[in-house]
Amino acid sequence: MRGIRLGIVVVSLAVIGCGGDGPGGQSVCENQVPPPVACMTQCDPSPGAPTTCPGGYHCTPDGKCDAVCTQVGGECGDGYRCTPDGRCVGNDECIGLECKIVKCDAKGMPPTSLSGTVFAPNGTLPLYGINVYIPNTPVAAPPDGAICDRCGDTLPGFPVSHVQTDEAGRFVLTDVPSGANIPLIIQTGKWRRTITIPNVAECTDTALPATDTRLPKNKSEGNMPKIAITTGGADALECLPRKLGIDDAEIGKSGGDQRIHLYAGNGRSAFQAGFAGAMGMIPSATPFWADVNNLKSYDIVILSCEGEQAPTTKPQGALNAMKAYADLGGRVFASHWHNIWIGGDFNDEAGGMGQSPPVWEDIAEWNSNTNLNAATDIIDEMSNPKGASFATWMLNVMGSTVRDEIPVVQPRLTASQVDLAKAERWVYLDNGGMRHPQIFQFTTPNEAPAGERCGKVVFSDMHVSADSVSNNPYPQTCSAQPLTPQEKALGFMFFDIASCVQPPIF
Repeated sequence: MRGIRLGIVVVSLAVIGCGGDGPGGQSVCENQVPPPVACMTQCDPSPGAPTTCPGGYHCTPDGKCDAVCTQVGGECGDGYRCTPDGRCVGNDECIGLECKIVKCDAKGMPPTSLSGTVFAPNGTLPLYGINVYIPNTPVAAPPDGAICDRCGDTLPGFPVSHVQTDEAGRFVLTDVPSGANIPLIIQTGKWRRTITIPNVAECTDTALPATDTRLPKNKSEGNMPKIAITTGGADALECLPRKLGIDDAEIGKSGGDQRIHLYAGNGRSAFQAGFAGAMGMIPSATPFWADVNNLKSYDIVILSCEGEQAPTTKPQGALNAMKAYADLGGRVFASHWHNIWIGGDFNDEAGGMGQSPPVWEDIAEWNSNTNLNAATDIIDEMSNPKGASFATWMLNVMGSTVRDEIPVVQPRLTASQVDLAKAERWVYLDNGGMRHPQIFQFTTPNEAPAGERCGKVVFSDMHVSADSVSNNPYPQTCSAQPLTPQEKALGFMFFDIASCVQPPIF
């Protein structure tokens, strides 16, 4: 392939169109007698010119229509790659923003880079493991609801540079395009904020302000997952989004356009008069979680502890619906007595109603019921692939003063152990020599091979929002104090549960 090199840009003198339909990935227009009619169609290759090629074809530089390639490796043939717009080009040719990346090392200079710290919407809690990247094509808004999102899937937008934040929330994105109006995406799962950087100077670092690098606090600032939170009489998880910086106007009830909807368990059931997000009564959780069609319209479902299992509100059909939701790619966070969804049905063990969710009931054992006023939980760095990073992050955000230790108010001991062949133990409490799981996570469908799972379930045996009270109306009794250590731990889980599904370590 002959070309004239201008900086890093190669201007091709050969026909670069090559679909994948010919032998060896050659153009469908090559070596065919007679050639397909589309290959003989004249078109205008000028940038921005309207195409006259039929569907499935593109205009080559010499004004002929040739077949469009797709993103399957190798279909363009050796030495070529398929571009986002379906053209085959040489591996040494740049596309879009790639053409603005300057090889600074050739000048003996440092790379062009962007740096900063990603924060929660409150702008004060740095976040670990957040994707930061430069897209090469526009990125559409993600759809609402449960979808299968595995970590092996490619980030949208054909990134030209990508990095994840470290345990202090920091990032340095290197070899980025220079020039005016460079787009930057900050994303984990369906949390996504896109900003445009007015100017990126070449061969130097551009530090981004914290106001630009926090996740969105409302939908006008970017994409937010759709979240359902059920209230409960013993754990006011509905108060946590406010501490994490999410606008009150984004907290409402079903039928509203807010990104977070509240449903009443046996906790608070009404909104305070004049609340920005909604008014009136909070709809009941019982019909909500009884139907997988209700559940799957949300990306994440968070279940506040109700102070009891309340099994009559969670019949077998509801248990099956929650599992089906998670298997589709939904995310479930269950606090304390919501262990009933996973298999901790003490009524069943006592010869009661006999309900238990299929498959999940063998993930953990539930033969304890102890309440403590305070204790020190231990981060498990061995049973959790993110354990070491979680422990470092907790030190950095001052949730721990001693590595691996979390001071906890109102821990509960209902889980006695977890099957480490089926789940990851994130945090445990050592009580009398028994390591009671305080937080554990498993991927779903749990019965499927690890690489074929789509959803996540997290169980917490501590009352996470211990300084808020779930009394009517919302949000009158939500604490305005800074995040407690256990709330910081949940803050980590709150954003991590939204991320893509990784195969478990076992």
